[in-house]
Formats: sequence, structure tokens, C-alpha cells
Amino acid sequence: MDNLETSVNWFSLHWFEPSTLSAFDWENRIMLLLALLLPIVFIIKWIVSKSVGQKLPVALPKEQIKWSPLVMLRHLPGLFMLLALGCIIIALARPQKTNEKVEQWTEGIDIMLVIDISESMQIEDFKPNRLEAAKEVAENFIGGRFQDRIGIVVFSGDAYSLSPLTTDYDLLKAHLEDIDFDMIQNRGTAIGSALAVATNRMRESEAPSKVIILLSDGENTAGNIDPVTAAELADAYNIKIYTIAVGKEGRVPFGKDFFGQPKYIENSLDETTLRKIAEIGHGKFFRVSNNQALEEVFKRIDTYEKAEIKENRYKDTNDFYQVYLKWAILFFLIWLLLKSTFVSNVLQD
Repeated sequence: MDNLETSVNWFSLHWFEPSTLSAFDWENRIMLLLALLLPIVFIIKWIVSKSVGQKLPVALPKEQIKWSPLVMLRHLPGLFMLLALGCIIIALARPQKTNEKVEQWTEGIDIMLVIDISESMQIEDFKPNRLEAAKEVAENFIGGRFQDRIGIVVFSGDAYSLSPLTTDYDLLKAHLEDIDFDMIQNRGTAIGSALAVATNRMRESEAPSKVIILLSDGENTAGNIDPVTAAELADAYNIKIYTIAVGKEGRVPFGKDFFGQPKYIENSLDETTLRKIAEIGHGKFFRVSNNQALEEVFKRIDTYEKAEIKENRYKDTNDFYQVYLKWAILFFLIWLLLKSTFVSNVLQD
């Protein structure tokens, strides 16, 4: 509530409701203890005045002495003085409401996800298959980033830049969903070409940290760039490379036969090249054989490549002490008015 609204609506019992008072932040909370003592002081004063106060002797028959509710009016001036003092104490306690605004930013990391979509990524040792498992964990990885630019490169026999570096995470997730095995017609696994395309996307980046995450299940069998040469080129641009080898050794399910039963093929994976790429790129090599292991690897990379999040906090504080000062003035004026009238002189029998 701004000051204009406060000045217009101060004359309302809303300001004395428990919900309103409990919603305030109090700068001088200790002053509220004085407000709790006021009723006690008022009761003590009443007892003392009743015990030792001046009385007017009147000779009347006992049957003519009757109590009247009107005698209670003599306490009204004291009550309004009590209310005035209570409002002054509340004002001194400085009731406030604070709206805190937080601005966060970070010197973001540039990350290229390089995903193998070759035919072997259809193998079903991951559920539902290697590619779909990779897409799912990549989507979760993107959802956990904050102001980092992320791009996507897909490859099989050729490499294709699916998305440039961007902070539009919804767009990135849409691109991930669109990835399938028919995006690139040439068969094979062009790891070197994929690294080169990713490096080309990042070579003009001024981010403090640049990262390539390469996910593949095979050795380099296509393309015209050697993977080691491509890794050295990336290292020249200070790009760190993480490599993830996916797949189990031995017999793995691949498709179904005529009767709908799983077919099995022999699978092998040459880790040597992927290990060498990670070594040149000053990153790490990971080998995963199921969905859970793949998720854990992406979580580890997520913790490795975290930029420090900085923040500015702004506090917008509104004071409401003037509301209670106005009520105090009103109660004080009423006290003056009653003090000057017959009310304070009403006799008590």
C-alpha cells in the first residue's frame, strides 16, 4: 500500500485488526511491550483512585442510593487517553511492510551437446533405446541450467548443427524432441566432424567457460576430420570436452524378429578414441551401460560446470507509523473534549 492510499484510508478499524498488526515488520519491537503494560497501568490507577480518591459525603436514606450505568461514563476520558498512548507506542514501534526484490545473474557457461544419432543408437540396452535415453537426460540437464547458453549438434555419417548457442531452453527442448534417426541420410559415425562443427559454433564465444559434451556409442567411421585433430582444434579455443560412451559389451537387444521377439546382436565399443578426446580437451571420459548411469553422469557434469550465481537485493520499505499517530491525535482530542464536560464529573455511589 503506497503513502497516498494510506493517507486516504487511515480512518478505518482495519488498522487495529490482529491480522493487520501481525503482518507488519516492527523496527522497534521492544516498544510493543509498553503497549501490553498500558491496560495494567490503567487498572492499577482505577484501583488506587477508588481506594484513596476524594469522595463527597452525601446524607441520603439507604433505599434511595441506587447504582446507575451512567457512572461508568466517568471512565471514558481515561479510556481515550489509554487509546491515545497505545497508538503512540505502536507508532514508536515503527510498523513497516517490506517488499524484497532479488536480481540474479551469472557469467554463463557456453555448452554444446553433441549427440550421436547413428543407426547403432537404436540398440535397446537402454530403455526405450540409446537415443531416447540420451534425449531424456539431455532435456533434464538443460532444465537445470541458469542463464547458460546451450547448443545442439547431431551426427551420424555427417554432422549437423541443430541449434546455435541460446538461452531459449524451451526451444532447445523442442529441438531435442524432434531428433530422430532420419535427420541425416549418410550412415556412419563422424565424431571428428561433429567436434569440428561444435567448435565452429563456439570459436567466437567470450564466455569464461566453454564446454562440449560428446555422447556416442561407436568409433569414428565417417567424416573427413580425424577426431584427435578436431579435439586439438577445440583445445586451441580453450574448450573443455567431456566424452560419454554409451552401451553394453556383448549381446544386446536390437529390434524384433517376425514373431515379435527381441533380436540380439554382438556389440563392442572402442573407448580409446573417446578417452583420448577427453584427455586432449582437459575433461573427463565416462562409460555408461544403463539409463541410471547416464543420468548420474549428466548430474556430475552439471556440478562440475556451475557458474557462480550473483544477486542484488533491493528492499522497498513502507512505514505506517503515521496512521497510528493520526489515531493518537484523534483519541487525544476526544479526551480533551470529554475532560472539559460533565462526563468526568459523573458521580459514583
